[in-house]
Amino acid sequence: MAFATRQFVRAASSDAAAAAAKKLLIKHVTIIGGGLMGAGIAQVAAASGHTVVLVDQSDEILKKSTKGIEESLKRVTKKKFADKPEAGDEFIKKTLKNLTTSTDAASVVHSTDLVIEAIVENLEVKNELFKTLDKFAPEHTIFASNTSSLQITKMANATTRQDRFGGLHFFNPVPMMKLVEVIKTPMTSQKTFESLVDFSKAVGKSPVSCKDTPGFIVNRLLVPYMMEAVRLFERAC
Repeated sequence: MAFATRQFVRAASSDAAAAAAKKLLIKHVTIIGGGLMGAGIAQVAAASGHTVVLVDQSDEILKKSTKGIEESLKRVTKKKFADKPEAGDEFIKKTLKNLTTSTDAASVVHSTDLVIEAIVENLEVKNELFKTLDKFAPEHTIFASNTSSLQITKMANATTRQDRFGGLHFFNPVPMMKLVEVIKTPMTSQKTFESLVDFSKAVGKSPVSCKDTPGFIVNRLLVPYMMEAVRLFERAC
C-alpha cells in the first residue's frame, strides 16, 4: 500500500512538472497603445525584468508616454527606496533600460512572447489590429486584450490563434492597483491561461480568473451599484 501511494505521488508530481514545463515563460512583451493604461502596463512589466516594447502611432505620443513612466517611477522609488536614494536611481535606470518604443507594431512582434492591446475601446479597430499582428507574430506568441468590457472571444476570432488568446484587464492606475482579471474564453488553452496568470504574478499583481462575460467581474458588480446610486438620487430629488 505504501509503495502504491509513493508511486501515485511520484506520478502526480511528474504530471504537475510536465504541465508546468509546457507553460510559456513570458520574457518579451509588446504593448500596443501608449496611453494611461498601456504606459502603466509597460512600466510594471519593465520594472519586473521583462523586455518591453511600447507601440503607438507617433513618436510624439511615445515621448509623452515615456516621460509619464519616468515620473511615475520617481514617485514609486520615493516611497520604495526612501532610505536608499541611490538604489532608487538604479531601479529607475534598470527599468527604463528594459523599455523601448516603436511606431511599427508589425516589425516588433516577430520575437515577442506576449502582445497586450490597450487601445481605443472599439471592437472593429481592435479586431483589425489583431488580424494584422496575427500575420507577423510567431506561433507561440500569446495575444491579450486589456479591454474592460468587450468580448474577448470576438477578438480571438479575428485571428488564427484562438487557443493563444485571452484577456488581461488591469486597473488604473496600473502601478498601484493590484488586481488583474485574467479572462479565459471557451477556446483559450489551459497552457495560455496559466501563462497569463504567471505573468500577472510576475509583474506583482493578484490575478483573478473569470469567464468571458460582459463586464467580467469588477465592472459587472460596479454598474449595478452605480445604477442604484442614480436611482437613490432620483428618489431624493
